[in-house]
Amino acid sequence: MSFYTSNGEYLARTAGGPTKEQINNGANFVRTRENNKEFGGSAKVGKALRTALSGVVQTMGGSNLASRLTAVFKSINSRATGIRGQRPIALSTSKDMLRGLELNDKVSFTSVFNAPYEVEANAERTEVSLTIPEFIPMNFIKAPAGATKFRVVMACGLVSDYNFDDSTRNYEPDNPSQNALGTTSAGEVTELGNKPATFSLTAVVPNKIEPDSDVSVVTCLGIEFYQEVSGTDYLLAQGNTMQIIGVF
Repeated sequence: MSFYTSNGEYLARTAGGPTKEQINNGANFVRTRENNKEFGGSAKVGKALRTALSGVVQTMGGSNLASRLTAVFKSINSRATGIRGQRPIALSTSKDMLRGLELNDKVSFTSVFNAPYEVEANAERTEVSLTIPEFIPMNFIKAPAGATKFRVVMACGLVSDYNFDDSTRNYEPDNPSQNALGTTSAGEVTELGNKPATFSLTAVVPNKIEPDSDVSVVTCLGIEFYQEVSGTDYLLAQGNTMQIIGVF
């Protein structure tokens, strides 16, 4: 029996559904096992990206970021060819599917920050440069109540392609030494108002690694909001947001 509450009432029901043994070995659950393997692999890739972006996820990521990243990588996996349950998860060949993803689904970056910008990587993909031409903050930024200042932040994370490994019976990174590494670059804390501002940021890949072809450089742009109190800038808990703006 299992016991639970529903609408304030205490209820009981008999346990149902297939057993773990049936799912793991039953002939009727072959497709379920295949899906479970690929779903687990997709979650693993998503965790690698979150690890690479750990410096910004705490302040700019939403509570369901893990599940949304898993969904994106499962979509990449579903489009691949190969044996079901072992199809690759190759971001390097599906970069467009990750571009535009909001780290905080409650507050979209584009609803907060509308100034034009340019982002590009050098030929070796060892550096990513971001340029925000001169703009008036009050005209292009929708700040939360209480904010007096802001800061733009660029974050880059390396993510390897993943393949199913027969020896471990799990998905593993093709390039583990270049996987789940990240770096950030931030501008100065700047006044919100009508004084023109401009930013030029450069993020250098950790350890000056030159990423291999099976490793993608995921680049994000975000904004943090601050409130100045007695000369000290305090980071606000609301309004901070970030978006994936490029995958190189």
